[in-house]
Amino acid sequence: MSIGRTATVLLRGLEGVIVQVEADVSPGLPAFHMVGLPDSSTLQARERVRSATQHAGVPLPARRITVNMTPAWLPKHGSGHDLAIAVAVLAAHEALGVKSAAESVHYAEVGLDGTLHPVPGVLPAVLAAAQAGYKRVVVAAEAQREASLVPGVEVVGAATLAEVIAFHRGEPAATKPIGSGQADAEQEAPETQAAGDAPDFADVLGQAEALQAALVAAAGGHNLFLLGPPGAGKSMIAKRLPGILPPLTDEEAVQVSAIASLSGVFDASGGLLRTPPMVSPHHSTSMAALVGGGSGMAAPGAISRAHCSLLFLDEGVKCQPHRVH
Repeated sequence: MSIGRTATVLLRGLEGVIVQVEADVSPGLPAFHMVGLPDSSTLQARERVRSATQHAGVPLPARRITVNMTPAWLPKHGSGHDLAIAVAVLAAHEALGVKSAAESVHYAEVGLDGTLHPVPGVLPAVLAAAQAGYKRVVVAAEAQREASLVPGVEVVGAATLAEVIAFHRGEPAATKPIGSGQADAEQEAPETQAAGDAPDFADVLGQAEALQAALVAAAGGHNLFLLGPPGAGKSMIAKRLPGILPPLTDEEAVQVSAIASLSGVFDASGGLLRTPPMVSPHHSTSMAALVGGGSGMAAPGAISRAHCSLLFLDEGVKCQPHRVH
């Protein structure tokens, strides 16, 4: 028996860290040990992987199985490592191609029946894999379109663990691998149509000084403070600012789309977000919802979601204006 190796991605905010997953199958009492500071959700992968491999027709051997996730000092969290753990163990069991598994990054949750489920943050995870030099990423079929938005990476989408095993064995895949070029060509038309639906400044009658201030703020990337009685048109003007902001650059589009992916609100069918979105938190929003946070994996707040875009704080939001940039 050899040691099976593959890679996955650990998300730390918007940045991804490549995690090497290695598995050893050796003689001994049947056991499944995981080391490398996994949290409870990652440790539960043992039961998911054991059941999934059974349903995929490649049951785990009744031996001592040890899985190590490096760097070992970095805490691992989430269920996105399930597929990498399963592939590493099967590679150690020589149930699939060892070389193919080692050259790929796997990022998906595995169900008890072997079904692959997408996890939040697919776009930044694939981006981290590309920056680390990997040329192939395997994700759940539902996340294939989103993952293919990262250029220079072959994206393999699989619906089940059995399809991943077949792919690493060199057998015909049920889902054809795609790259960024094909996805961008298919999604160019929906992007243009979405940008044309933005509210227009032509709807605003009067308020010449406020409109001039909005134009200056949009052109120079300045903060804008609108003061006036209710009904004067403050919100109306603010909601039309995205329509006159310049389109996002390729780098900015990837960053903004990655934040939306982490937030679970990204629709990959329209391609990368090219029009700066407007983020308008409710006036009763909490500080955690505004700046981000949460237990376990921190969620992006309104300020993060407005990266390279527009953050509109309506009257009543308890936030000092000079703290928002």
